[in-house]
Amino acid sequence: MVYKNKMNSQTMITFMERLIKGADKKIFLIVDNLKVHHSYIVKDWLKKHQNEIELFFLPSYSPELNPDEYLNCDLKVGVHSGVPARTKKELKRKAISHLRKLQKLPGRVMKYFKHPKIAYAA
Repeated sequence: MVYKNKMNSQTMITFMERLIKGADKKIFLIVDNLKVHHSYIVKDWLKKHQNEIELFFLPSYSPELNPDEYLNCDLKVGVHSGVPARTKKELKRKAISHLRKLQKLPGRVMKYFKHPKIAYAA
């Protein structure tokens, strides 16, 4: 999911709604300790959806344990390859294009979890 403004409780809930939509199994979501992840609004929503999704919090200041960081690295390489983006619109287009490519390459994403630091999440 790509969003324009800062992450807030409603954006987090929208993201989680999209994750659980059509899922045939419970989602286990690993998150960092961003305040939004701990907000009362998010906690209340999670209580109502506890059979569909559960959050697991990483220890503070541990980016090496965060699978998102591996995606971010892949995304940065993808966005910076080829012709440079000159505008925000071009940058957004390149980012979305790369993320859509990754959707079609689940094996590539699975390789992130081969790293010993995040193998726990596999």
